[in-house]
Amino acid sequence: MSITGLESVTSAASPISSPGSDFLGKNAFLYMFISQLRAQDPLNPMESTEFTAQLAQFSSLEQLSNVNANLEFLQLYQASINNSQAVGFIGKTISAFGKSTGVVDGVADQIHFKLTDDANDVLVHIYDSDGNLIKTIESGALNAGEQAVEWDGTDNEGNQVPDGTYTFEVVATDTEGNPINATTFITALVSGVSFKDGTTYLLAGDQEIAIGTVFRVMEA
Repeated sequence: MSITGLESVTSAASPISSPGSDFLGKNAFLYMFISQLRAQDPLNPMESTEFTAQLAQFSSLEQLSNVNANLEFLQLYQASINNSQAVGFIGKTISAFGKSTGVVDGVADQIHFKLTDDANDVLVHIYDSDGNLIKTIESGALNAGEQAVEWDGTDNEGNQVPDGTYTFEVVATDTEGNPINATTFITALVSGVSFKDGTTYLLAGDQEIAIGTVFRVMEA
């Protein structure tokens, strides 16, 4: 075995991984492997099976590194496709799971929800950004299925609320006072798209709607 040849390979391999990093790169692995060969006892050299096993480990490390690089590329490619598709939502009316509603220029959005059964009494509670209850709308009896309730944009005292985003919850009961499940959702016209922290949001007034919550798209 030629020590000179090994030294030339060792000089090309970078030393252990970069400072502050716990990742052992392929160059660091090769450096340690060559150092192990140089330090072995000539009278008791490394077994060929052990040598082959370590070479196989190095080969696996190289392949995993390449796979990781390819996955990162595919992730960026997929993100660019999703962002391009999101632009196509502009000008469309979407329905998305959520419990927010907006007020723009004093006009409040409709409040949408779906009842699993016929309800004898339905209450809609509306909260401001601090979680304070500002309005309760009594809708009375409503049938099962999708429903829309109007909000005039005022609080319980009859005062106009400021423009902004609000949240709501629906409390529905049957004739015996038993609760009925109500799924809340947002229906709004998309006016723009925003990209934040790897997530795509559709803009509707002051609302930001995560694109992953959309379950229906319609022409405006």
